[in-house]
Amino acid sequence: MSDPAASTVLPDHACPRLLRGVRVKHDSVRGMDVLLAPERALKLDAVGAAILAELDGTSSFAEIVTRLAARYNAPAEQIAGDARSFLVSLIERRMAEAA
Repeated sequence: MSDPAASTVLPDHACPRLLRGVRVKHDSVRGMDVLLAPERALKLDAVGAAILAELDGTSSFAEIVTRLAARYNAPAEQIAGDARSFLVSLIERRMAEAA
């Protein structure tokens, strides 16, 4: 049986976005950001929240990585690996898509 995670790809030119009904919300009681989807919630760490803050539905994955690398003064290759893994996991959970 093949691994479904291996089939999801996020190319540099793709424009990732959250699916309709999925949104980021700050939980002021717990002091953290959460990703809310119908009947699901995902706790976000600072890295996940930063990545999702860049999703506007029009920026390519490469543009998002470039902005994050500049903002955090980090190597683009490292940002790309972390961001790609995170976004692919959201795509596989049907919380995001990439056009």
